[in-house]
Amino acid sequence: MSKNPDNWKWIFYVNRKDPRIIVPKMNPSFGWTLNFGHVYAYLGIGLIILIVVVFQFLV
Repeated sequence: MSKNPDNWKWIFYVNRKDPRIIVPKMNPSFGWTLNFGHVYAYLGIGLIILIVVVFQFLV
């Protein structure tokens, strides 16, 4: 599914029908990316931002 160019919006992979959260990039040698069609991708990014903000106030 990640090979279909219609699922890529610029550098972002967006496919609501794909159950994977982490998918290989268009060129697999460049690593992995998030499926921004999956709600857990946004929750993961939000959690990372929350952790960074909390640690900024603790230090």
